[in-house]
Amino acid sequence: MAEIRQQAELSAGVGGPISNTGFLGQFRANILAAGLSPRKTMIGFVVAWALFFFILYGMPAPAGLSPQGQATLAVMVWACTMWIFESIPVGISGILIPMLLVLANAVTPFPKAADGFTTPVLFLCLAAFLFAAIMQAAGLDRRIALSMLKWMKVKTVNGVIWAMFAVNMVLSFIIPAANARAATMLPVINGITRFFGDTEAEKNGKKAIVIQTLVYGSMISGMCIITAHLPNYILVGLFDKQLNIKISYFDWFVMQWPYLGMFALTQWWVQYYFKTRHVAVAGGYAAVQQQHRELPKTSQSEWLILAVFALIALAWVSEKWLTQHVSPRLLSHNTALIGIALLFMPGLFGFKWKELQDRTIWGTLLLLAGALSLSSAMASSGLAKWFADVIHPLAEGHAWWMILLILMAGTHVIRLGMLSNVAAITMLAPILIALAPRFGLHPVAFTMLIADTDTFAYILPTQITAAVIAYSSGTFSMTDYAKVGWVSVLIAIAYGILVMATWYAFLGIPVWDPAAPWPFSKAG
Repeated sequence: MAEIRQQAELSAGVGGPISNTGFLGQFRANILAAGLSPRKTMIGFVVAWALFFFILYGMPAPAGLSPQGQATLAVMVWACTMWIFESIPVGISGILIPMLLVLANAVTPFPKAADGFTTPVLFLCLAAFLFAAIMQAAGLDRRIALSMLKWMKVKTVNGVIWAMFAVNMVLSFIIPAANARAATMLPVINGITRFFGDTEAEKNGKKAIVIQTLVYGSMISGMCIITAHLPNYILVGLFDKQLNIKISYFDWFVMQWPYLGMFALTQWWVQYYFKTRHVAVAGGYAAVQQQHRELPKTSQSEWLILAVFALIALAWVSEKWLTQHVSPRLLSHNTALIGIALLFMPGLFGFKWKELQDRTIWGTLLLLAGALSLSSAMASSGLAKWFADVIHPLAEGHAWWMILLILMAGTHVIRLGMLSNVAAITMLAPILIALAPRFGLHPVAFTMLIADTDTFAYILPTQITAAVIAYSSGTFSMTDYAKVGWVSVLIAIAYGILVMATWYAFLGIPVWDPAAPWPFSKAG
């Protein structure tokens, strides 16, 4: 109890003991009991609501922004502030977003404001969370983690990260979405992080593994393979329709493979920030071997669970063929739910529903739904377009690299309130293609450099579905993610301007030359 009181004193920033009596004292005691900092939590809560009401009622209407757009801006700022300060549970913030959108008159009626709760990606994530819960309850996550660690002879945090990046690259060829790869790897990563204890160094090791593997690794590996990242399809389709330029699978890899080098830079930064250079897996490789030997023989139920999981993974990989030749309804979210139906056949496993319920991160699911609703409101209210209209003219008259810098920074501002890469690229890419000739820049190189930086929206977990999945692991806080993420965003911007723009020029499509002929074959 004395330790708890001492922690409360430090968290509240006061010199004497905190009394549990009185109105504020009881609030502080309850916040502390929830494992949060009283000062940070209460400040964030007040600031979030103050900004919400100021933007809604006190701030003069910005030129060109509709009342609905201003109302959506108020909700976006409120949500971002709550997420950064962690003033309320993230699941509750997700539930409140549709209500705020309606009451602020940003979006009506309520079903439209809450459309994030009915979107297919939400059910895909729900199925992924249930898959993870089943694998954990069956002990498969630990079995897979031990097998992989034993095979790769991983002994340190950095070894785990590089081994998992290799897995990410392999999965990029067969799983056509970063969020699906993150969902596939979540049980394995959870199993690996359980080998670490609760010392500060080991906690930081877990944070580094989850962030670098499930978020940075999933996104960076997806940049290189045309089928590994959904925004890739959007860009290729637009180039074909608007510019009559067809980019093949191989052409895309040739253009994008240097992004693999960015993983080394983010790994260096994450390792430096979390101080994980010498943090080892508890017990070392000998412990991994011993624990692997102690595993019981794989049961029939476990083999059946793995078989169903493999079947669904195959369906995800062959989604295009299935929808064209079998049924257009066999999309990834539907096949995922078919897998759930198969897994809940009576007698398949011996654990109760409560064991799965307790392992499913419902709060994260609600957070995802609310973020999707906010993303949709930004588009429908005109807020996202207003942001683009305000930011883009600022780049006129500057050198090519300054134009890239301004628009990349502006893209990351817009992405603070958007979860979906697909939605963001769908909105931004046509504008970027239209802007390229006005700036006197190559349309493909310019559009790809700006669109690619959108993928590296690393400031809030709610900006990327893969990050939402990573956040469900419970290993890091919103603050942890933001502190390491803003530098990673700067790395991504610098990498795009210094490395990728140079590479495109070497290939024959310099961003500063709008008349450069397309260097690749016109064949699709």
